[in-house]
Amino acid sequence: MVRATVLEAAHPQIGAALIDNSTFVAHPWRRLHNTLVSLRRMFGTDDAVREREAARLNRLHARLSGTDARDRPYDAMDPRVRAWVVATLFESSVTMCRLSGQPLDQTTMERLYAEFQAFLAALDDGAGRLPPTLQEFWPYYDRVVDEELENTEALRIILYKLFDHLPAPAVLEGMPTVWAAGRALAGPVIGAVTVASLPESLRRKAGLPDIPGARTLTQGAYLTVGLARFLPEGWIRTEALAGLLTLSPDSDDPRARTVSAVRDGIKRAAALVRLITPIPAQPGPAGAAAGGRTAEEFFRTVLDQTGDGHLDWPDLAAMARELSGRLDLDEPEETRLYAAFAAWWKELQGALDADGDGRVSAEEYAAAAPGLAGPALIRLADVLFDAADADGDGSIDAEEYRALFRTGFHRDPADADGTYARGAFVKDFLSFMSGRRRSRAYDPLLAQA
Repeated sequence: MVRATVLEAAHPQIGAALIDNSTFVAHPWRRLHNTLVSLRRMFGTDDAVREREAARLNRLHARLSGTDARDRPYDAMDPRVRAWVVATLFESSVTMCRLSGQPLDQTTMERLYAEFQAFLAALDDGAGRLPPTLQEFWPYYDRVVDEELENTEALRIILYKLFDHLPAPAVLEGMPTVWAAGRALAGPVIGAVTVASLPESLRRKAGLPDIPGARTLTQGAYLTVGLARFLPEGWIRTEALAGLLTLSPDSDDPRARTVSAVRDGIKRAAALVRLITPIPAQPGPAGAAAGGRTAEEFFRTVLDQTGDGHLDWPDLAAMARELSGRLDLDEPEETRLYAAFAAWWKELQGALDADGDGRVSAEEYAAAAPGLAGPALIRLADVLFDAADADGDGSIDAEEYRALFRTGFHRDPADADGTYARGAFVKDFLSFMSGRRRSRAYDPLLAQA
């Protein structure tokens, strides 16, 4: 996935779309989880699930278009662009098997290529744009690498920023020392392995260094990963790995108890390390209320979904995508949710964009944060409640709550019959989205990486 993403980011259209719309910088684990879930649906055996996911992806991509920094247009629905995305997934799968000591034989490779062709055909209404045969694929792949890929900003961010500043996944939240230590070791290794596995012409074009020993390190890393085939089958199932990326300690998933026990052990070990080599306490941010967060922190962790330092429509569109995906919305509910976010963006823009540049800075937000809970946000809360209330009974039960938040259903039994009423839902949503307080439900949904 990492290697394929790098190859995609080097394409000028895809790189521009990632910079403008993607949450891969601020929320990389969430994006990886969503990609794995989508691939599992598209490559599953249920035709109805595949068709529904293809329709969802088409609606998502139809909303992604614009121009890059050099005024070149990009469009996520461009058939050539979509073909390249699928090509990177196929080629990276073949390369992974080869480097991990399990090269695919010709028959298996052709069958795998046919499956990826079917994947693209499901998205493009049967008009697949990949070369018709595997023999024709390799010249196509080499031509795109040599003639179309560039040293894009998205490529540089992934290789030089993302690995070094990768935020902790949900299961390691609250253990910054442990994560920072692991990242300091793993980040450079992942970066070196990824660079060494890229095509030579792309490395040369992007000015990527030829690190001594990197090829040996890459071979060793892939061979080590290849040993996963000897693990019990249940340990390496895609859905299990994808679920672990976003598993919250508050979840009622049985795996959460195991994860919590591991976290407790790691915390005790970290505490012992701190006793041996104490680190000076860092003062908290000025102005943070107890149990709350500063306006700047809320802006950075929740509102700025794309991580570019500003709030604009792509940030709110990213929230709409995440909520739509969590609830598995179909039309017209998905469009209704997007429209509600668009109305909120117009309200925010009118209230907070003091300099009229079409976006909201952290300073502009902090100066007017108390006025966030306007009519459009209230309407958005109502629309989200209706979308989450799948059975339309006017309340959110435990199953509907879990679909949205992926956590346990923490409600006071004294509240009606223990369900989540519209009034309580809207109140909690407004309190969170206006930055008034943290939320054990919404933080994992919109704030975690």
